[in-house]
Amino acid sequence: MTRQLLKWAGGKRQLLPKLRRFYPPEFGRYIEPFVGSGAVFFDLHNAGRLRNREAILIDSNADLIACYETVRDAPEEVARALDDLAAGHAREPKAHYYRVRDEQFNPLRARLRQPDGRIAYSPDLAAMLVYLNRTCFNGLFRLNASGGFNVPAGRYERPRIADRDKILRVAAALGTPGVRLVYGSFALALEIAGPGDFLYFDPPYAPVSATANFTSYTANRFGPADQQHLQHIVVALVRRGCHVLLSNSTAEEIRALYATNRDAHDAGLRAFRVPAQRAINSKAAARGPVDEYLITNGAAHRLTHMSSTRDSRIR
Repeated sequence: MTRQLLKWAGGKRQLLPKLRRFYPPEFGRYIEPFVGSGAVFFDLHNAGRLRNREAILIDSNADLIACYETVRDAPEEVARALDDLAAGHAREPKAHYYRVRDEQFNPLRARLRQPDGRIAYSPDLAAMLVYLNRTCFNGLFRLNASGGFNVPAGRYERPRIADRDKILRVAAALGTPGVRLVYGSFALALEIAGPGDFLYFDPPYAPVSATANFTSYTANRFGPADQQHLQHIVVALVRRGCHVLLSNSTAEEIRALYATNRDAHDAGLRAFRVPAQRAINSKAAARGPVDEYLITNGAAHRLTHMSSTRDSRIR
């Protein structure tokens, strides 16, 4: 069993049982334009659904893609560097965290940044990102105005930092023939996907209120114009004959784009409310069950068991 290497804001591991109900029984390529932690990719990989298929994993986060590429290509070196980081953390957790973040990770990351925005990750830098991800507050990835990683240390008694077996399994999954990692915009999906391909979109969620802005945890704000652009792409892909599954919040703007939108409805998209667990909030008491949307053009017979949570169709 291969599990996600990184914690990621909005990661979908806890939602997998509901997402699986919407996987198409047959598909061509698998394309994930906001790969993040890759929960759905690893789920499909574990189930053997990607065997002898091309899988294209896209993300606009240069650090994420570069870290995955480095783990894929140099897993043993990353694992050894993580062992050293874990040992340092065990001696003095908080001081070690800030020393790695401010004196090692950020300076090295800045030196390795390329003109096109990519970062030429080394095994040491990849190990540092995994270490910071496992020990920072809520596993967030956030940059300050100067482009430096600035998430504070989390409060974990015994975080699992060094896990050689996980590193090797993730490397093997990402190194499977046909799997491609792509640094770029979600809009690449429209250039790549063809009839019969399966695409899962997990964008930064639209905020459900002014004080619940999910997008504040991303490097660049994903605002209403981006959500609208995404909707146009999703509708176009469905009309092209692709299998599409998308998750998002139940914010009114998302309802207007999918659940009550004529173009989305005519293309065959349906929006379903499903219960989920909110994990990102500075206050633990504010985390808890919420509804999310799963939006899909999946075959009707695969959706009947969720009809009680389906949003009303346009009349």
